[in-house]
Formats: sequence, structure tokens, C-alpha cells
Amino acid sequence: MKRLYNILFTLGFVLTAPYYLVRLWRRGNWREGFRQRFGHYGSKIKQAVSNRQVLWLHAVSVGEVNLCTQLIKALEPRLPNLKLVVSTTTTTGMAELRKKLPSHILKVYYPIDCRPYVRRALRTLHPEAIILVEAEIWPNFIWRAQALRIPVFLVNARLSERSYRGYKRLGFLFRPLFASLAGVGCQNEHDAARLRELGVRPDRIHVVGSMKFDAAELEERRLVDVPRVLAQLGVAPDVPVLVGGSTHPGEEAVLADVFVRLRKRFPNLFMVVAPRHFERGREAGRDIEARHIKLVYRSQMTVHTQYGPGQVECLLLNTTGELRYFYEYASVVFIGKSLTAQGGQNPIEPAILGKPVVFGPHMQNFEQIARAFVEKGAAIQVKDPAELEAALADVLGNPDRAAQMGQLAKQVVREHSGAIERTVEMILAFWDGQQFQDQPVRSSALSGQPAATAAAAPAPTS
Repeated sequence: MKRLYNILFTLGFVLTAPYYLVRLWRRGNWREGFRQRFGHYGSKIKQAVSNRQVLWLHAVSVGEVNLCTQLIKALEPRLPNLKLVVSTTTTTGMAELRKKLPSHILKVYYPIDCRPYVRRALRTLHPEAIILVEAEIWPNFIWRAQALRIPVFLVNARLSERSYRGYKRLGFLFRPLFASLAGVGCQNEHDAARLRELGVRPDRIHVVGSMKFDAAELEERRLVDVPRVLAQLGVAPDVPVLVGGSTHPGEEAVLADVFVRLRKRFPNLFMVVAPRHFERGREAGRDIEARHIKLVYRSQMTVHTQYGPGQVECLLLNTTGELRYFYEYASVVFIGKSLTAQGGQNPIEPAILGKPVVFGPHMQNFEQIARAFVEKGAAIQVKDPAELEAALADVLGNPDRAAQMGQLAKQVVREHSGAIERTVEMILAFWDGQQFQDQPVRSSALSGQPAATAAAAPAPTS
């Protein structure tokens, strides 16, 4: 099975390498950390982890990084003797890590799941434990960790219908991997049942809720002065603002069409659009400008930029890490990847700020969260562009309803908070010996106690 996986993975990697390299190039600064993707972490990192007990956390991209940074804030005070290492897959994720975490926490790129690269990475970092944020299961990485008796945790675990079907179809490959996990923090009972079916041991599954409800708070230090940016664009404080967050291909065109029609009723309406992938900025901008909307790109603004009232109708955020600050000044928010694409994006960030939220029919990746908001009356789910226009007009034209939706949204967030603390308790309980007694552990670094002798059968090799 392992040999077959490695043959197929190597073949797939060779075939997709050109696309992978082009994608890295489009996202910019592709040379940075390139060798790390092959497990080469360099002398500085080797020196930093030398003779240290390491806890490795992995967050795929920006969304998972936001969760990971909040988890670290809760974990670090209780694990003062550990060296924390955080990995990510994308350059945007790395930018967020560097922005949010102090320098003493190491930031690296996750290795490509090829056996020699994984071996090299784990040999360099030699972690006491690994924490994966959400569903990021790579076979070679898990196999090697298992062989080295490194416990692996999966936190804020969720399974979309598509992921569930894929894992189930390849059960011969993934079932042993899921069974090897030391602990899993699930978002809800539905995901817990699916994970049990996929092979996770029932005594290692904990329903703790979604960490996203805890990770949506804005930092006290504002990194973007949004009122100043809007003033530079000639947008007065009383102007209604529509924010389209994390949009995907096709949604900018839909929003632009809706915006043009809404301005007939709300002539001062201003729009902020943030494509999910900033490198799509020009493509998204062309769709908006094709509707004769006066557009400014955020990346082109300087401290000297200044427009008069009405000279700009839309700001396109072709930057990273700024969307959350613009949410704070929105009158209504549209959540992207929900109308013309599948999966949806996180609605919690604007909700915790008391903003009315509208999203399309495709919220599979946030199904339980979206349902909680809709059932409470804190969000509106629409089927198509016509319903989107009607919903936005309703919210913009009824300030009382908008305020009520915002308050209900904040209430939903409060009612579902606490998942990060429950996740921390699950992780610490492992080393306190309260459960998982048969899980092989190399040391008891997190509890500060001498290493226990593993009672499990010999671990498999990779």
C-alpha cells in the first residue's frame, strides 16, 4: 500500500509540478522557503531546536493560521518549556504567521509529502508531538510520525461531504492513518460520527465545537487604519458600505451587477471587494471595471492618495490580511465562495463584529456554522443573484433589521465559544495520563514528567 501510494504520488507530483511552480510564482516571492518544502530547514532552525523539546503545529493557509495563532496563545503559557514550531503550505499563510506570532516561535514551510522530504523534516525538528489544524492528512507524514512514535492530534476537525466521500472511497489507505491519531477535536457530533466511521477510535474523539468562534476577535493593535483609507477615497463616515469577502471567480461580476442596480436606490453606496486569492486582483478588477464602476486597487494606494467624494465607487483589496479590518466598517457583508463556487468561507469574522451577513447556497465547508446563523435570524442565505440583490437591498434599506441581525450574530458567536480551551484541555489530558494509555509516546515533555514506557505494539516502519 505504501509503495503504491508513493509511486502514484511521485507520478502525480511530476505531472503537476509545472502548475505548482506557476502558482507559487503568481503568489509572489516564490523562492522564499522553497528548499523548506523539500525538508531542508537550514542551520538556523537546526540550531534553534537543538536540545529542545519541540511541539509542531501545522496550519495549511490563512484561515487555519488564524486558528493556530489563537491556539498557540492558549497553549504557550501552559507549555513554557517547549519550543513551538508552526508550519504552513502557502506564502500567504507564512505572511500571516510572521505578522501575528513573535520571533521566538519558529515558522517553516510544510514538506511535500514525499518520503525523503518528510523524513528529513521530521529528523530535523524531532517534535514531541504534532498538532494538525483541521483536516490535513498526508500519508507519508503520518506514517513517519507513527514510526517515530510521535503522537499526532487533529484539531478543529471537520469533513465536507466531498472530503468524507473521498476518504471513505480510499479507506484502505486512510483508515489506518485515522486510527493512529492520538486525539481528535471535532466541531460537532455529525463530524464525530463520520470520523469514527473512517477509523478514528471512539475514545480519542472529543466534540469541542468550532475554534473559529473563538478565533474571530480582532487584535487590539489595528494594522490598517480603515477610516483613513476610506477618507482617502472620498468616502464619508455615513456612507453605506457593502463588503464582498473572500470572493471566487464569477462572484465579482455578480457583485458588480448587483452593485450597479443597488446604487439606483442607494446612490452613495460604496463597495469593497476582497478576492480570496489576492493574485486574482487584476482579473477581479477587470470584471468590476467592465460594469463602468470607478475602481481603485488597494496595492496602488499610498499615504498621498486622495480622491474627492464620488470619484471612487469600489476598493479592491488585492492584499493579504486586511479584509477583517474592513469588515468592521461594513453595513452588510457578502461571504464569497458561496454563490458561483462550492464550499463557502468563514462568516464568523464579520458576525462577531455585529455585521449582517448574506451568503449563497454553497456553504458546505461551514454547513453547521451557516445553519446556526440562519436559524437564529443572524444571516440570510440566498439561492441566486436575484435573491442576493433583494437581501442586500432589504438590509441596506432597514437599519433596524440590520442592527438586529448584527446583535443576533454576536449572540450566536458567544453561544458557541470555548472550543479553543476545550481543545487545549484535550491535548494536555493526553500527557497527564488521563486517557489514551496505549498510545506510544517518546516523552512526557508537556507534563514535565519522565518519559513513560510505551505499552503498545512496535510501531510500523515507513
